[in-house]
Amino acid sequence: MFMIVHMRSPSDDRTARAIIRDEALRLFAARGPDAVTVREVAAAARVSPSLVIRHYRSKDGLRQAVDDYTVLALEAALAEITRGPAGTGPFDPRALPTLTDAVSRHLPPGSPVSRYLGRMLTSGGPTATAVFRRLHAVSQQTLSELARRGLADAGGDPAVRAAFLLINDLALLMLRDRLADVLGADPLSPEGMARWASEVLAIYRDGLTAAPSAQP
Repeated sequence: MFMIVHMRSPSDDRTARAIIRDEALRLFAARGPDAVTVREVAAAARVSPSLVIRHYRSKDGLRQAVDDYTVLALEAALAEITRGPAGTGPFDPRALPTLTDAVSRHLPPGSPVSRYLGRMLTSGGPTATAVFRRLHAVSQQTLSELARRGLADAGGDPAVRAAFLLINDLALLMLRDRLADVLGADPLSPEGMARWASEVLAIYRDGLTAAPSAQP
């Protein structure tokens, strides 16, 4: 029997289980879970396929772990959104909490979570349904709080308005790479968010005839 030695960076203090999950997340986000094998995940994590199975029992178990991790990351971002904007002063569109703002603050640069979220939501299944319902509920809660503070109008159909705001945020997350290609900057970077917010919030405020919002 040969002893397998797995070499990792001395600065990487994550457990083998976390490393496997993170590499699976990266590969799943890039190619989709169905196109990635356990062996490929093991190679990326520099462990044996048997260790992947030992930790996660099966590829389905590994995918569930990636789904759970993605949902927890979103929950952390959503917790910030549900607190709403600070203060009750005059309307400032830059103070509006958005999913993209929260995600960009809670995730490290280049995190595959937003890309995987896009794959999860478009592939369907119980997890996708539960995640989208949670996102819509938070969008409704945020819109209601903004309306209570006089910072927004809930509209004639608050469920639709909340859904509209939500899908605009999700489009930015899910089409991040395509937008970076045409805009020349990652839309979730500080530069990209500043450019995006200036135009989008101006349209939210005044429609397509709006001038860009002033930058701070």
